[in-house]
Amino acid sequence: MKKIVRILLLAGVIGALVVVGMRVVASRKAQQAAAQSAPTHNEVLEFAASDSLEVQPKALQLGLPISGSLRAVRTAFIKARVAGELMDLQVREGDAVTAGQLIARIDPTEYQRRLRQAQEQAEAAKAQIDIAQRQFDNNRALVDQGFISKTALDTSLATLQSAQATYRAAVAGADVARKALEDSQMLAPFSGWVAARTAQNGERLAIDTRILELVDLSQLEIEATLSAANSVSVRTGQTALLTVEGQGRAVTARVQRINPSTQSGSRSVLVYLQVSDVTGLRQGLFAEGVLGTERRTVLAVPVNTVRTDQPRPYVQVIEDNKVRHVPVQLGERGAISDDPQSESWVEVQGLQAGSRVLGAHVGRLREGTTVKFTAPPKAAGG
Repeated sequence: MKKIVRILLLAGVIGALVVVGMRVVASRKAQQAAAQSAPTHNEVLEFAASDSLEVQPKALQLGLPISGSLRAVRTAFIKARVAGELMDLQVREGDAVTAGQLIARIDPTEYQRRLRQAQEQAEAAKAQIDIAQRQFDNNRALVDQGFISKTALDTSLATLQSAQATYRAAVAGADVARKALEDSQMLAPFSGWVAARTAQNGERLAIDTRILELVDLSQLEIEATLSAANSVSVRTGQTALLTVEGQGRAVTARVQRINPSTQSGSRSVLVYLQVSDVTGLRQGLFAEGVLGTERRTVLAVPVNTVRTDQPRPYVQVIEDNKVRHVPVQLGERGAISDDPQSESWVEVQGLQAGSRVLGAHVGRLREGTTVKFTAPPKAAGG
């Protein structure tokens, strides 16, 4: 029995030694791998001059990011003003129309007959005026001669006035019928393009049925939504630089109007910017960019050179040919050119003018790494 116990104890000791040995070997392998993957303090990394930049004060165009869809300032739905059968609708989506152009008609037969009826009623009422006028003139002469009483004259005057009122009502009825006949013809209210066609020839339309949608692409605007806090710095006349989908050029827009009320629920403020050059643009295209609010000269670096893989943001600075991680405090963001697609820069505090900062494409280097450049680094332009 004692012999078995000793054997078991010996086996346990051997097993423990094996486990400890395996852990030691694994730890050494991990240390060797880490040492091989990371550059040593004695290793020297070589970069091109363009891999760094000299920190200098920059004139940043500060602004607010905005986005929205283009929409025409003038749009209109052409609707049926009278009921009837649609005729002579020839334009379709994409066709251009001019102001005053006849676009379509409602069958005018019924309205022509109503106008003729109203005109005949007006003629009949006018004839009654002539009869009543002669009767009144005769009675007035007879009253002057004393053949009839003044009561008869008053009666004839009332008859004349009634006939005159009936005639005026008939003329007004004829005007209404004439207006209905005119409304059977649908004219373009302005020059533009057909964006939608929602009715076909031969359909029986009710009043206010939509037939066409017209848009005027000569004036486009963007409706941008800003928070209440950001809207405080926005003023009429400020300029925004935008990129529009499908366009390879920058588009300029100017703040035309600011909604005086916030939107219910979101408490946001709507800002309307009119696009200056509408060449090649269409309603509904998405646009985004920056609304410039002010220009300030500050110490700034490109946003992508600021690293955030530590608790505090920092930049990699070269001092005495060695890498040093310098924590920075970030401020306003902006661009140093008027191109909305240009590189974004950020104001930094914690750096001195003239400091040399490594570019973002270099990647993260261990602090203390020795570096050298193939040529003296040059300051970034702008």
